[in-house]
Amino acid sequence: MDTLTRIRAFIDVVEAEGFSAAARKTGRSKALLSKYVRELEDELGALLLNRTTRQFSMTEAGHTYYRTAADILKEIDNLADLVRENNADLKGKLKITVPRTFIDADVGQSLIDFAKEHPDLALEIVAEDRFVDLIEEGFDLAIRITKLDDSGMIARKLSDFRVYACATPAFLEQYGPLTHPQELSKVPFLVDTNSRNHNSVRFFEPDGSAISVAVTGPIEVNSPQATLRAALTGLGVAIIPDFIVKPHLDSGALVSLFDDYLPANRGIYAIYPHRRYLPAKVRVLVDFLYGWFRRNA
Repeated sequence: MDTLTRIRAFIDVVEAEGFSAAARKTGRSKALLSKYVRELEDELGALLLNRTTRQFSMTEAGHTYYRTAADILKEIDNLADLVRENNADLKGKLKITVPRTFIDADVGQSLIDFAKEHPDLALEIVAEDRFVDLIEEGFDLAIRITKLDDSGMIARKLSDFRVYACATPAFLEQYGPLTHPQELSKVPFLVDTNSRNHNSVRFFEPDGSAISVAVTGPIEVNSPQATLRAALTGLGVAIIPDFIVKPHLDSGALVSLFDDYLPANRGIYAIYPHRRYLPAKVRVLVDFLYGWFRRNA
């Protein structure tokens, strides 16, 4: 029996958190998996797993071995994907983390369209607004809406992105005119708590200097969709992503404010870990998303 098979058995047991669960998941018997892991331990001369009738845990050596072995197996699997010439042969699962803002908006249709075009690839889409550690948490790809910071990750820009400060014409008639961002501290503001600084908003003067404006208002919520609905009812000024608010600006239901003071160097990015062999399924997804945003600009 080759070492690679034993390593796969060990990783299956660790990721399933037990021999019985791994047996059910892989279709192999518990006894066979136990045999493979024991042979691997004999080969290494080290105990990798603590086994009792009720508990399962890795030893310190097991933790060390698992981290490196999992990376090696992923590289082997990625290399196998890479040499496949026909994308129709791609199978398996893609685990993706996306902001809730993205998946709940019209742009979230991009992932649905990909799933329809590639029925043999299963998408596990995890929608949350925190920055996920892709490697530590086993994600293949992240969609991020941000100003891109330098990191060890690889990024491809899918689309430009900006936000708009906006309010209804009736609200501006009551509280306006508003000519400078500092005036927001004196009017009701709808706070999207996804922002890193909930109670202040950052703007930029034409010379590039930053302005931090303290804001308060009747609603604080971690949802751009909710702040949009509140803005449309005239409750206050809101800062909302372009791909959510643009139709309402075009219709005149909302009016944009301070466009020259809001940053425009943001984007929607596909982020993935730096690997020597990029999995073909990740490459196909990123290429699809890039094309989707070109077609649906």
